[in-house]
Parts: sequence; structure tokens; C-alpha cells
Amino acid sequence: MCSKLKKRYLSESSQPVDIPSLVISESPDFDENKERGNWSNGMEFLLSCLSYAVGLGNVWRFPYLVYRNGGGAFFIPYTVMLVFVGIPLFLLELGFGQYASEGPITIWKVSPMFQGLGYAMFLMSGLVSIYYNMILAWGLFYLVSSFTTTLPWKSCDNFWNTDACRRFDAKNCTSHNGTMLANSTCIARDCYFANGTNVIDQHWNPAKLNTTVLNATCTIDDPEWTVLKLQNTKMASDEYFHNFVLGITEGIHDLGGMRLELALCLFVCWLIVFVCLVRGVKSMGKVVYFTALFPYFVLLILLVRGLTLPGAAEGIRYYLTPEWYRLTEAQVWADAAMQIFFSLSPCWGGLITLASYNRFHNNFYRDTFFISIGNCGTSIFAGFVIFSIIGFMAHEMGVDVNQVATQGAGLAFVVYPEAVSRLPISPLWSFLFFFMLLTLGLGTQFTLIETVVTTIVDTWPDKFRHRKPLVLAATCGFMFLVGLLICTKAGMYILQLMDNHCASFSALIIGLVEVVVIGWVYGIDRFLDDMKVMLGHYPFHRLYWRTIWKYICPSLIIFILIFSFIDLKPASYGDYVYPWWASLIGWGLSILSVSAIPIVAIQKLLNLKGPILHRLEVLMSPTADWGPKLQLHRMETHSPKHTDSQVPLRYDLDNDSNDSDDLKIIGKDNYILADEPSDSDTGLRLKIPIYYSETGL
Repeated sequence: MCSKLKKRYLSESSQPVDIPSLVISESPDFDENKERGNWSNGMEFLLSCLSYAVGLGNVWRFPYLVYRNGGGAFFIPYTVMLVFVGIPLFLLELGFGQYASEGPITIWKVSPMFQGLGYAMFLMSGLVSIYYNMILAWGLFYLVSSFTTTLPWKSCDNFWNTDACRRFDAKNCTSHNGTMLANSTCIARDCYFANGTNVIDQHWNPAKLNTTVLNATCTIDDPEWTVLKLQNTKMASDEYFHNFVLGITEGIHDLGGMRLELALCLFVCWLIVFVCLVRGVKSMGKVVYFTALFPYFVLLILLVRGLTLPGAAEGIRYYLTPEWYRLTEAQVWADAAMQIFFSLSPCWGGLITLASYNRFHNNFYRDTFFISIGNCGTSIFAGFVIFSIIGFMAHEMGVDVNQVATQGAGLAFVVYPEAVSRLPISPLWSFLFFFMLLTLGLGTQFTLIETVVTTIVDTWPDKFRHRKPLVLAATCGFMFLVGLLICTKAGMYILQLMDNHCASFSALIIGLVEVVVIGWVYGIDRFLDDMKVMLGHYPFHRLYWRTIWKYICPSLIIFILIFSFIDLKPASYGDYVYPWWASLIGWGLSILSVSAIPIVAIQKLLNLKGPILHRLEVLMSPTADWGPKLQLHRMETHSPKHTDSQVPLRYDLDNDSNDSDDLKIIGKDNYILADEPSDSDTGLRLKIPIYYSETGL
């Protein structure tokens, strides 16, 4: 084949070789960036970002924060933080990733001194994905357990139940200041002050009285009363989750052996992640049509059902009733900022990764507002669903809503399962809820793993670009093996410790450094100019975004950091407080990711020769190959030209700066053609028609 082409080339040196031309097209059937690939269309990117941002926190954390921080009044600080922290960071990362088409590590050609930011994002996403998939494994366990006529957590007549399981309705007993025993006996105690006055006459409840503090005597002393009160107090779903699903031990020091059922569920979850990502953004882009949209369908069904339940109105009243005086409390504003920060998930590398697969001129400015507002709207909508069910639960138990309202795993695996077990056709509602939980979590998990894999492939493209499925398989396999530690009976303590530390302070520090580097080191004006090239105009209004990114956003992140340190509490799970060595491990996980920032900076300084100020100047300036990935787009931005593996796809007829020594226009069809070959020339000569649209072969 080669010899035939060579003969043809030598015999027809004045004519270009008649091989397939390079056709330039805007069709989604063709990738603009052949090496990395692109989203098939803008909708896939939009839904992938939405699926990434909308996760478990929207359902099991936000509604509780609203209730705890002043009800409807909380929406004010929440909206303020969305405008001044959430949307700016989201827009910055989408624009940053789309401009360079690079992963979180290699993108820091913009300022090599801070390449450690990419490693920090890589490590943080990796750590979070390990325990995040364990939560999905719990959801899968519950999903499979829902395929039955009677939910296993509906009664207290199972081998995992104890005397603490609530077998009987205790409303009448507690209303008479008593406590219900496991054998259905209601027992009460009488208490008297030293002067012989009954404590009830002084409006004290003998069931909750501490005799030592009030100098009173009771017919049943405090230690014995405390033991009796533990009977008939736990929901059946609570004991199912902790005693059967987790088999939880007394603390993190006692691993207690492996729960093989959970290990199997974890394996299945990692297998799902692998299958859905095996073709990169091509397969992920198809899956997100389901993972992003299906949860809304289920939430709507659950809301309609929840609103028909007794007590639902009271639950929603607790959710929405504003307490305006709470707006003067710093804690409320800090909670709003933290929720926005972690709900939209900037600074984890995921947004940079997703945007890096965009076409260069995608309208990421429009996408930012759609995703950010859609994410927050989902949180508010989910609050109505959750609190209608919590209101029903409180009505059933005869207690106030505030005694049932909770967040996190307690809401997803205790309160909600208990509520659905009391509904007609309970297995159906259980299946829908946990299937929704699984799809919500998978959308986030896909992006976390894609971030890790993309980072590895972009760092060593020659080795791994064409072996990406193997990199994905190795990543999933490694994280599954590490995650087996959370499948032990102490797994909940390990997961809670990782959740408290892996993506809290580290994410805030990464976000602060990132916005400072782009706003001050690279220069916010240069970044706005880059955005103008992609969008065709500056984001409105240029001065507004300049002020936000340079001053307001960094200041608010510093405020969140300081307040988080002030409000720091010892790590705990329920009544269990972690030992000092466990907290030390947790802080080690926090430091592990952010430590990459100074370590990489010091390493680069030491490796470079010359005066220290010169080294700093070089490392804080963009490298020669910083800029758009393709030569076509580099010519638009006036970036230094570089040699990429793709043929330059555009020749500006009006630009005298083109390399006319190498290229010339011939014929009426406007083809780019190399100069006439000399005897020393080798290789094929391409006949390339000129068009002025996006690329693709």
C-alpha cells in the first residue's frame, strides 16, 4: 500500500494525493477533539452536570437545614450565597475546563506553581468516591429487600430486634409521664421534693427528672429508670439498619468482621459504574438521561402520595414557617454557604472534567445558570417530599415533628423506611424511594470516577489514552478493595469519619486557592478575555464578574473557613464520640489532599534553576502550550502555536501571520496545500478544503 502511494506521489508530484479530505462540520456525529472525544450534544453535558450536582445531599441534608435554621427565612441566606459563591465558582470551573480541554492536573499549565491543586482535586474525588459508593451499596441492599410482600423492618418480631424495639404505641403512656416496657406494661414513677411536694405540682415531668440536680426522691431511682426507659423506644427500622444491615459494633476500634452481603452489594455498585463509564463520556452521556431525570419523576410521585397522608400539612408547616430573628445568627449564614458550596460541588475537579469534553464554543454561561438554579430548586422541592413524610411519621408516633426530623443516613435508612412501612402497598413505595436514591447517587459517582480516570489518562496520554477502559477497571477494582473496610461491622464509623473530613475543609481551601490563582495570578481580565473568545461576548456584566471573582467570592470562602473552625465539634456518631486517634486519622485525610498544593509548589521550585524570583515568575506564568487544545482555536485566541496530533483545521485568508512558507491556497475550491515538494520531502500531502465551522472528520 505504501509503495503504491509513493509511486503515485513521485509520478504526480504536481497534484495532491487523492486521499479522503478533512471535512469540517458542526454535526454532533463528529468529535471536535479526536483524541479526548466530546459530548455528543449539549444536552448530555447539561444533564451530566445536573446529575453530578444533584445528589444525596439535596434529599437528606438540605430539608433538615431549612427546618433547623429558621424555616422559610433560611431561603434568604441560601439565595445570597448562591449568587455570590455558588454560581461564580460554577461558572469559573466550567469556563476554565472548556477553554483548555484538560483534566484537573494537566490544566494547571495556566500557572504550574499551583499544579498541586489538580492533585488535591484528584485525591479528594478519589477519597469521596470510596465511601460514597458504600452509601449506594446500602441503598441497593434496601432496594433488593423491598422485593417482598412484607417489609422486613415493619415489625419487631425478628432475630435482630431487642427489647428496645417499639412494639407498642406509647402515646397514652408517655402522656401520663410514664414509659412503656417491652411487655406492653406502662410504668410510671412518683417523685417528691424534700418538702414533700409532688414534682408534678411544680410543673416538672417525673419521667424526665434528674433527682440529683433537683434534690428530689422518686419511687424508682434514676439508674433503674434510665434502663427501663430504653425499652420500647427504638423504631423497628432503626434496629433493622443498625443491628441487621450494619451489624454495628460498639466503636471504630472493633471492626467486627465483614458483612458479606454488603460486600456483594458494593461489588455490584462498582460494576454498574464501570459498565456505564466504559466508553467514557459517550456512554456516560447516554446514562445521564435516566439518572438525571428519573429522580424528578419519583419525587413527584412521592410528593403526591405524601400530601395525602395525615400530618403532612404539619410537617410542611415546620419546613416553611419563617423565623426571621434567625437571620441575625452567623450560624445560619454559615450553614447556607456550606450547603451551596457542597451542593454544587465545585473545587472537586468534577466540573473541570465534564467541561473539558465540551466543544470550544459551547455556551457554558447559559448552562451555569440552568444547572445552579435547577439544583437549588430540586433541594427545595425535595424538602416538601421529605417533610410531608416526616409530618406523617410524627402524627403516627404521637410526637412533635422536631422529634422525628433528622438528616443523613438517619433520614434515608431509618425515618423514611419506617414511614413507608406504615403505608398501604409499602414495598412499592420503598422500591421507588431507594431506586431514586440509587440513581441520585450514581449520577454524582459517575463524575467522581470520570474525574479520577481522566486525570490519570491526561497525565500519561501516550500510555493510557487508548487503554482508558483498563484504567477505569483498575480504578474501580482498587476502590472496591479499599471500600471493603467499610463493609465491616464498624463500617458506619469509618464512613462517618471520612464524610466529616475528606471533603470539608479541604474543599474550601482548594476553592480559595483556585479562585485566587485565576483571579490574581493568571489575571481575571485575561480569564474574561478567554471567556469572550468561547462565548463571542463577555459574560454580563463584565465588571460584576470581575468584582465577584477578585474580591467577594474569596472573602466569603475565608468567612466560611473561619466560622467552620470556630464551630468545630468532636467527631461523633449518635451518642458515640470518636477516640482521639480516630479524629487524628480524620484530620490526616483532610490534610492528605490539600498537602499536595505546597508539596508540588516546593518541588517545582527546587527543580528549576536560577534566582528564586525568576523561578517564581516562570512558575506563576502560563506555559507556552497553555490555551485551547486545538490549533484552530489557538489561532482565535492568539496563543503561541504548538504541534498537536490533529491537522490544523483552519486557515484565515485575511491573516498575514499564517505560515505562508508552508501553506498556500490553490484552486477555486480554496484548498490548503503544502508547497511543492523537494527531493528531500517525504510523507503524504493532504488536500484540505477550507470551511469556517466546527471540526470533525
